[in-house]
This record gives sequence, C-alpha cells and structure tokens, in this order.
Amino acid sequence: MSAESATALPLHEKQRFEFNKLKKRLRRQVGEAIADFDMIAEGDKVMVCLSGGKDSYTLLDILLSLRLNAPVHFELVAVNLDQKQPGFPARVLPDYLGAIGVDFHIIEQDTYSVVKRVVPEGQTTCGLCSRLRRGALYRYAREHGISKIALGHHRDDILETFFLNLFHGGSLKAMPPKLLSDDRQHIVIRPLAYCKEKDIAEYARIRDFPIIPCNLCGSQENLQRQAMKEMLKNWDKRFPGRLEAIFGALQNVAPSHLADHRLFDFAHLETLRHGTGPQPNHSAGLEILSL
Repeated sequence: MSAESATALPLHEKQRFEFNKLKKRLRRQVGEAIADFDMIAEGDKVMVCLSGGKDSYTLLDILLSLRLNAPVHFELVAVNLDQKQPGFPARVLPDYLGAIGVDFHIIEQDTYSVVKRVVPEGQTTCGLCSRLRRGALYRYAREHGISKIALGHHRDDILETFFLNLFHGGSLKAMPPKLLSDDRQHIVIRPLAYCKEKDIAEYARIRDFPIIPCNLCGSQENLQRQAMKEMLKNWDKRFPGRLEAIFGALQNVAPSHLADHRLFDFAHLETLRHGTGPQPNHSAGLEILSL
C-alpha cells in the first residue's frame, strides 16, 4: 500500500486540485532545502525521527515521494522513541508504518519517569525531555550506521527559535537547516526548513495522519515558545510578507554590521583606512553562525 493511499481522506475534484498544488509546493520547498544545504547524498542512510506529530509525518511522506525520482539513491528508516508516557498508543506508529511498507524501529526508553522525577512541578519539562530524547536517537544512529538524522522542524520553528534566543537568550541564533552535532559524530538535517507550518498542518489534515499528541508537556500553556508562536501568527495576519522577510534575513547575514568581534576583525579596520591591509570580508563568520 502506498503512503498516500494509506490515510488520505476522499477528496472532491476541486479539493484534489488544491491538495496537489499544496503537495507540489511542499515537495519543491523540501527539494530546494535539500539542494541548497546538500542535505542528502548518494548512499545516505537517513533516519527520520517520527514523533507522531503532523510535522514528522509530513516529513516522512514528502521524503518518500521525493525518493521515487531523486537523482541519488538513499535509504529511509523511520525511528520513534517510546518515552513510556501514560496512555501512549503504542500500536499507532507500527501499524501505520507497516501499512505503508516503511522500514522502522521503535526505541523504548522511560524518559517520562526521569523528567517527572527531576523537574519540579509546574516548571518546563521541554529542555530535559529534549536532551534525553536526543541522546537516545543519537545512540541509535551511531549503532546502526545512520549518516543523516532528519528532524521535522519547519520555517516557523526556526523563526520561533530565533526570537526565543533574541528575547530570552541574548543571542542571534536559530535552528540551522543542517547541523553538525557537538561531538561531531552526527549530521542533523531539517528538510522542512522552507515550509510554512500552516501548509504542513493542512497537508496533514487532508492526509489524515494518525496524530499522537505529546501529553508530557501539552498542559504547559504558558511556554515561551507558545508566546513566540502567537506573536508570529499575529504578524503573519497583520503584515503579510513579514515572516518571509525575517527568514530571508537569516540567510543574508553581514557580520561587519553587527557587534560580535569574534566574527569580524573590527580591531584592524584602521589599517584599511590607509590601504595597508586586506579588504574586509563582510561575509566572514557565516559558517560559524550557521552552526
């Protein structure tokens, strides 16, 4: 059974036309991101981290579609971390992935108990939960010859992270579409980097993916990220094109016009005034900012 026929809702002719436009747009954007950042190469074994949410379902679906006529051969394996949350529907992902014929593996690790034991009641669990989840996924990747780890973060996630770091972390930093892990053992890719969350949500709705909510942190309504999400949603409604402009700015960085002396040699500008030094490299440091 194909991925598309496994869950898709029946569509009328006009709806099918709109859905096909949406799918083509997402395919194009994912393809552009893969090409722009050289995300997938010949012979890669790509691990798609499948949480059961709309983003990771869409990521897997689009990668499966692109693989059919991709210029390079690569493998896909879907991996889910069962964190032993109470009431987690353990059969949903295996049944879905089995129905569409995708190679998959379920990692079972009780991170839920760890988070509940360590994090005081009422405080944000996302940070610790994310670190534990990342550790389990990295370990699986290392043990099974995974060359690329694909995450379902999209354009809006990247923008939210940028403003979280700007407002609360005091740094100009977001989520790069391609990342080398701190231990230099893993390459993480985000093929949905150019895709809007509202497009992904509509695609997932029409495809009728069996969504699994995150009950561990879903009750924490006042998370800072949620505030960023609401801010961006309001901007997108009131000022069409603003989010596109901000995302474009993340790809058009000029270190010489900021204030980080680690990324630009401000100390030796005097030598340039007399023509005794090399011309300033206004793009210097871009490779550092992308990590």
